Amino acid sequence: MNKTRKLTYTAIIAAITTASSTLIYIPLGFAKAFPIQHLANVISAVMLGPAYAVLQAILTSTMRNLLGTGSLFAYPGSIIGALLASILYAKTKNLELTALGEVIGTGILGAMATYPIGILFLGQDATLFGLIPAFTASSFVGALLAYVVLKVLVRNKAIDQVMN
Repeated sequence: MNKTRKLTYTAIIAAITTASSTLIYIPLGFAKAFPIQHLANVISAVMLGPAYAVLQAILTSTMRNLLGTGSLFAYPGSIIGALLASILYAKTKNLELTALGEVIGTGILGAMATYPIGILFLGQDATLFGLIPAFTASSFVGALLAYVVLKVLVRNKAIDQVMN
């Protein structure tokens, strides 16, 4: 797939993900869980690779923050999740590991990375492991949805048409 097509898909996925953020989210105090972001991360990881998956996560997090539907916590979770998922897919081509990479990257590593943001930038009292259950649940739901969608696309050979 050429760079122009990858950039176009990145922009489309980021736009759809941002638009849906006004409809589907789970409020968690001063953070918002957003399963559609995790679905987008896994799909970007499979279709576009690490650089474009991370770019999609950054674009979506930025647009969500500008529109008031996200928080600063969107950055570390989505970026780390997209990166880990796409690296695992690039190395293994295994959809299960890709989805698991999103859950570990966002649910555990990304949640832990939000700790300094909460303390330094938002002045929120938080524990280092406080957001792990919520981030893990959200990323699990999104990664599971992406896994199901991708399995259907692979079974119907539709993903080959999109990627070529």
